[in-house]
Amino acid sequence: MSQSEQKIVQYLNEAHAIEVGLTQALRSQIAMTPEGSYRSGLEKHLRETQTHADRVKARQGALATAGDPFAAGVAFMEDIAAQTLALWKAPLDLMRGATVEEKVLENAKEACAAEALEIATYTALEHVARAAGDAETADLAASIRADEERMLERVTRELPKLARAVAGDTADAVAATADATERVIRGGDRKRSRPASRTRPAPAAPTAEDLPIPGYDALTAEDIGGRLAGLSQSDLGAVDAYERTHGDRSTIRGRIEALRADEPWEGYDALTVEEIRAELGEDDGRADAVRTYERAHKNRAGVMSAVEREGSTASV
Repeated sequence: MSQSEQKIVQYLNEAHAIEVGLTQALRSQIAMTPEGSYRSGLEKHLRETQTHADRVKARQGALATAGDPFAAGVAFMEDIAAQTLALWKAPLDLMRGATVEEKVLENAKEACAAEALEIATYTALEHVARAAGDAETADLAASIRADEERMLERVTRELPKLARAVAGDTADAVAATADATERVIRGGDRKRSRPASRTRPAPAAPTAEDLPIPGYDALTAEDIGGRLAGLSQSDLGAVDAYERTHGDRSTIRGRIEALRADEPWEGYDALTVEEIRAELGEDDGRADAVRTYERAHKNRAGVMSAVEREGSTASV
């Protein structure tokens, strides 16, 4: 085996180890993340990560050389690397006294670091494979890297919101400590009105940087209206909240109101066309809800064709 081929095997094993470790870490993160768009994104990425691990494993098998001591030695280290990554990602979530908001923020910070590691690993694998003339491995690495880059971008967008949630809870904790201290000083636990300054702060209003439409403030109402149909329900809510305090344009708010609706099922907006088609294949009863929702929102041809196939199958 040439030196380039050895590096390809090494990087494939490293990539597989990372995917295995992240599968465990993502399950842990999902378990402690409240329902919402961020949890839906984590659940989607868990499915992607499991698929990545299978694809890398299949490529390892295709390149395996019977009795190759180098490949065997690298494979021996794979489980250790996977366990190390899982241990690196999880423990901060278990800090005593940490709030749910703090745990979710710490998880998101760790997720950014893990995604950056994956991007670097697949970038190295892609270029080593191309240099060695292994186009199949290079294309595999480039494809998976693109998924990781999208996930890193999504998690990074969530960080300001998660940090503001932690800031709100910190203010509550300070107020509660001040109350307890004052009761001790006064020598009792007499009922009294809580000072207005210690009430829970209202959720921070979204800023232009939080919105899913880049350059929002520079766009016309017509431009914004044309981009709303592709947004998730949570993103529509963010745009609506921002618009209420920045222009309150009736054309935009009216369009948002027309688009607001319950998703066909929890986390629907975070799924790809392929994932929705897979879900439809498991539950024929969802087709009508998907058809109605898609017609009013994204109206994706791939989803609509899958819905029509489900309908025709059910009528047979």
